Amino acid sequence: MTDPRDQKANDRRNIRVLASCVVFVGAMVGMSYAAVPLYDMFCRVTGYNGTTQKVEQASSVILDKTIRVELDSNSASDLNWDFKPVDRGVNPRIGETVQVSFRVTNNSKREKTGRAVFNVTPMIAGAYFNKLECFCFTDVTLKPGETRDMPVVFFVDPEIVKFPDTKDMKVITLSYTFYQEDKPKPVAQKVGDSEAKKL
Repeated sequence: MTDPRDQKANDRRNIRVLASCVVFVGAMVGMSYAAVPLYDMFCRVTGYNGTTQKVEQASSVILDKTIRVELDSNSASDLNWDFKPVDRGVNPRIGETVQVSFRVTNNSKREKTGRAVFNVTPMIAGAYFNKLECFCFTDVTLKPGETRDMPVVFFVDPEIVKFPDTKDMKVITLSYTFYQEDKPKPVAQKVGDSEAKKL
């Protein structure tokens, strides 16, 4: 026959194990939700994986040394947009603020919204590639057949010449890919549609 004191000790131990498991599972679920924004923040701070930096003001230092910035563009097939840089590349001085443009045309027969994702190669250059203005910061909506020129204003941080891995870098490629962005219908519109169906 089991001693009641042993049974109580076993029950307490089982409750502690169960509580530990619940806390562990809760922590794992919380970490999975936090992983994407934390990774995004890490990439933006460090330039990891070719992520560029968003800044509010231009560089106060401009070097005599130039660097080639080549421009690349792609769009998802389901978007049916023509998307290309107006010029294939530029040769700014390091630290100089430059504006380039990309041209996009909606070839579909309906209004579409796209979101551009971007990166820089070599990836290590992302930490030094600073954008002041970019169409990639927001969604882009185009009517059927609409063409739009969209600017990107940037500079390459002069700090790039101070580190062994980047000081002799000659070419940086800035690449964008547009993907279709599905916008949910506003609640008011849904209510209006359902009311219209009733009439």
